[in-house]
This record gives sequence, structure tokens and C-alpha cells, in this order.
Amino acid sequence: MSATALRTLRDTLKRGAFDAVYYICGEDNYQKEDATRQLIAAIVDPVIRDFNLETRRAQELDGKSLDAALCALPVMADRRVVVVRDVSGLKKEARKVLDRYLEKPSQDVVLILVETPAGRTDKALAANATLLEFALLSAERIPNWIAHYASTEHQARVTAGAAEFLQSAVGNDLQQLVVELDKLASYAGGREIDEAAVTAIVGVRRGETMADFLDQVARRNSSKALEMMPRVLGQPKATGVSLVMALTTQTVALSWGRAKRDQGLPQGKMRDEYYALLKECGSVFTGRSWASAVAAWTAGVEQWDAAALERALDALLDADLALKESKVSSEEQQLATLVLSMCVEGDHSIAA
Repeated sequence: MSATALRTLRDTLKRGAFDAVYYICGEDNYQKEDATRQLIAAIVDPVIRDFNLETRRAQELDGKSLDAALCALPVMADRRVVVVRDVSGLKKEARKVLDRYLEKPSQDVVLILVETPAGRTDKALAANATLLEFALLSAERIPNWIAHYASTEHQARVTAGAAEFLQSAVGNDLQQLVVELDKLASYAGGREIDEAAVTAIVGVRRGETMADFLDQVARRNSSKALEMMPRVLGQPKATGVSLVMALTTQTVALSWGRAKRDQGLPQGKMRDEYYALLKECGSVFTGRSWASAVAAWTAGVEQWDAAALERALDALLDADLALKESKVSSEEQQLATLVLSMCVEGDHSIAA
């Protein structure tokens, strides 16, 4: 969905011809805000911006105030822009005004309707507006996005290793990635952003990322996983819930791979099969780049049997419930119990 929305937005900006109504929705708040910003910048002359841009939140609008905003004429310009944020929160009378307006929108106004972060796509709005729906970027696309942002916003280059390292530390949250990339570009001062820069600015070192933690669990190496866990939990965006989510994805993938191996699939074909699985699943949370995940799963599947994986999935369910409900144990304690439950039988830590 994001690819279609980006293509539509790019074509619109290139042509300089704007539709009467845009409906911006989806899970990725950063891309939604960026699309809104780009549309406003392209349509409204900054010199007379105060006269031709009106931004309102749906909860603040009644029918009369929304109608007034939509009927106002542009000042010394061909059109004005009205932005309604959190559009699903419109009151009943305001929504009636909006529905009537959508039947015959004004040619003097570009109306931008922005959905709430968790709001579902409104089918009626989508049918009567130009739809820009932004799903969360898959882990596979994040390294390229990092490189693109650094290049376009800061004219900076990011090494492939640094992009993967940054993703491992921060995850797929584009807003947080922007914050870190802005700091990295300033720190690098025109030099290439490498792994050393990520360590210096983000405060993460090799061996302390979520990817490193997931690798050790995939290997059933409980001692190393437990050793690094406090440092991993101290990284940006790392929480007990996010670690359980990534572990669940990994364990399901290992279970799928174990079934494939038991059916006779050669180990040499597992990597391609895992990539195909990820493409089919789309935006599943891996906690790292696809390349890193596939490498770990391909190697780790040989450390597990079906019974151990079933026990691991049961332990993950228990941990998820405990993290959301328990007020007694800390996240670190609950995760330590989980790691031991998953890895202790057949632990490979001594061999490693």
C-alpha cells in the first residue's frame, strides 16, 4: 500500500496538479505526516501561508465551523488548504457536513483528511477522495529508506553495515530513525556514516542489539542471551513486549522451517524459502533486517525439534500475558524466565 501511495504522491507533486480531497491514512504516522507536509509545501505559498492554510482537529469542529472552513475563499492564490486531523473523530453534524461537501467539493480548496494513528481506513472517505494509505515499512525496506533519507535530507552516505546496525538498535520506527539520522549526519560532518558513528551517537555496540539477542536464543544459548539482555533492554525502543514480539516471529519461523526440514527440504534451500515466506507475510515484526533474520533462522533451525518449539511457543504466550498483566516481576525477570524456558533443554551455551 505504501508503494502505491508514494507513487501517487510523487506523481502529484511532479505534475503540480492537485485533487480536491486527499484521505491520508494507515499505520505509519511518519509517512502520513511527511505526505501532509509535502502537499502543503507544494500548494501553499509560504508568503501568504497564514491566509491560505487552516489546520484543525476533528474533535474541535462542529458542523458550522467545518462548513465555514470549507467555504472560505483563498487570498491572492488559486486555492487554499484545509487540513482536518484525526478525521474519524468528527462529531455527527460535522461528519454530515463533510459527506455533503465530498459530493461536490470546491475547486478553490484542497482538503486533506488525516486519519488517527490507530484509526481504520474509512471506506466512504477512501471512495470519495484520493487515497494515500501508508502501511508500516517492512524490515526489508528499512536499510534502503535509511540510505535514501540520509542522502536526500543531509547529502550523506551511510554504509550498509551502519544502516543494518542502526536498524538493529532502533527498529522500524521511522520517526525515531529520523531523530538518530539527523544526529548522525551532524556528527559525521560530511563524512560517511559508519558503524563507529552509530556506536558513538546511538550508544549501541555490536553484541548488544536486539538482533544479537535473537541470534543467541535461536542458537539456544541461554547464558549469552541472559548476559546481554540488560544492555539490549537499554536500547532505544527495546521493551519486554517488543522482544517477545520478535521472539515470537522467530519461533514461528523456526517451527515452519523445522517442518520443512522434516518433510525433506535440503538445508541449502532454507534461505530462499525463508525469503519467500517473509515476502508472503509482509510487515511481520522481525526486530531486524530480513537478511539478518533469514541468516539466523537458517542456521538456528538445526538446533530445535518440533517438541521444543511447541514448548517455546507456549512459554512466549505465558510471557506475553505476564508482561501485560503482572505488577510483581520486572521485565528483565520475566524475560529471563522466558529465555530459560525456551533454551534450557538442549542448551548449547557450553559448546559455544
